[in-house]
Amino acid sequence: MPHHRRTTREGLKSHAESGTLVGLLLAGIRENLNSRRPEGPWDTHSFTMPPIPCALCHTSRALIIRPKNHQKLCKTCFLQLFENEIHNTITSNSLFYSGERIAIGASGGKDSTVLASVLKTLNERHNYGLDLFLLSIDEGIKGYRDDSLETVKRNAIQYSMPLTIVGYDEIYGWTMDQVVSQIGKKGNCTYCGVFRRQALDRGAARLGIKHVVTGHNADDVAETVMMNLLRGDLPRLSRATSIVTASSASDTKRSKPLKYAYEKEIVLYAHHKGLDYFSTECIYSPEAFRGSARTLIKNLERVRPSAILDVVKSGEDMARLVPSQVSGSSSTNSKDVVVAVDGEAEGEEGGCGSFNGRASGGEMAAMENSLRNEEATKGTIKDFTLQGQRHDRSVRLPSKKMPKQQLQKCARCGYLSSQSVCKACMLLEGLNRNRPKMEIRVSAEEEEESPTLTRRMEGLTVVSSIT
Repeated sequence: MPHHRRTTREGLKSHAESGTLVGLLLAGIRENLNSRRPEGPWDTHSFTMPPIPCALCHTSRALIIRPKNHQKLCKTCFLQLFENEIHNTITSNSLFYSGERIAIGASGGKDSTVLASVLKTLNERHNYGLDLFLLSIDEGIKGYRDDSLETVKRNAIQYSMPLTIVGYDEIYGWTMDQVVSQIGKKGNCTYCGVFRRQALDRGAARLGIKHVVTGHNADDVAETVMMNLLRGDLPRLSRATSIVTASSASDTKRSKPLKYAYEKEIVLYAHHKGLDYFSTECIYSPEAFRGSARTLIKNLERVRPSAILDVVKSGEDMARLVPSQVSGSSSTNSKDVVVAVDGEAEGEEGGCGSFNGRASGGEMAAMENSLRNEEATKGTIKDFTLQGQRHDRSVRLPSKKMPKQQLQKCARCGYLSSQSVCKACMLLEGLNRNRPKMEIRVSAEEEEESPTLTRRMEGLTVVSSIT
C-alpha cells in the first residue's frame, strides 16, 4: 500500500478513536480524493481534466465546438471540414465550370475575406480551373469604407488576385455620405442596397465577367427569409433563398457559396487561419430593418442553434410553393436560377449591416475579442452555442395564387425592372430633384487673408449649377 494511503488510514483511525466528527469527515474526504489518484498526495493545483480528443481524427486535442452541430474538433480538422462543406455546396449545385472567370464581391469584411481564401484554396486543391478576381464597391462612407478598402488591397496582394474598385460617385454621381446628408439615416440602406447591386453588375461587365460570387452566409439568408415573412412577400422570398440568381439586363449571375455556413464558424475559420479582415460596423447600419430580423434570428440561435439552418430550409420549402411565373425562376442545367428584380433578390433594401453587410456588430465583436484572448485560455474548447433540438418540417403550406410580374428593361439605364423605370433610377431622380442648385464658395486666399466674418462675406462667390 502506498505510504500516503497508509498515513491517511492511520489518521482516519486516530480521528475516529478520538470521536472528533469534523476530523472524521475531513479524513474521509481526503481518503476519497486520494483514492482517485494513483500516486502522490492530493494537490488541488495539479488536478486537471483529461483532454477531449477530436471527434474526427481521435488523436489531437479538441479545441473547437462547432456552432452547427456541437462536434468537438481540433483546429486542423475544423478547417478541413469547413472547406470540404463549401466544396460540397459548390459541386452539388454546379456553381462553376472550368475556365470560368469569377468576380468575388470583396468588402474587406470577414465573409468576403473567407470566401476569397476558401475559393483560392479549393481552386488549387480540386483544380476548378477558375480565374478569380476581386471586385469592390466604394459606397463613399468616410471612416468605414475607405478603411475597409485598404484591407481589400492587402487581400489582393496576399491572394494574388487582380482588384477592381467601382465607386458610387462615378456611377451615380452620389456618395452614401451625400445621400445620408440629403435624406437622413432612415431608409438610407434602401439606397445603398439597390445601388450596390447595380454597381456589382456594372463592375463585372467592365471586367467582362458574367458571374459574381458574394459572401452571404446562412445567417444572412435566414435574416432575409424572416424579413420577407414579416413583410408577407412570398415572391421575393423565392428569389432570396436561391443559391444562384441571374440578372437578364446585365447578363450577370451571382451565387452564394457560403449559403449554408454559419456566421460564427466563418469567424472561427478566419481566426484560426489568421486572415486579414476588417471588422468595424457600418456607421449607417443601426437604423436598418434587417437589424430587427437579425435580433430575432440571434435570439432563436441562443435557444436553438439549429434554428438558422431550419429557417433557411423552411424558406426553401416555401419558395417551392411559388409558381415560376411569379418568382421569375428558370431552369439551367437542371438547376434553378432565379431572376432578380430591381436589386431585390437578396433583400438589399433591408440594409447592409456590418462585416460586408450582415453581422451584428456587438455579438460578433465580442466573439472576435474572445478568440483574440485565446492565449489566456489556450487548450480549452470554445463553445459559442447552446444545445438545440430539431423539429419536423414535413408540413407543407397550401399553394396560393400570386400576381405575375412582368420583367422589362428600365427605359433610362436598361437594367432589369418590373416597371418602366427601375428602382435605382427612381431613387436617383428623387435625390437629384432635391439637390441644391446653388453653391456658395469662398476662395482659399480670401479665407486666409480676411480675419473677420464681414470681410469674408464680401469675398463670397455665387456659382450656379443650373443647366
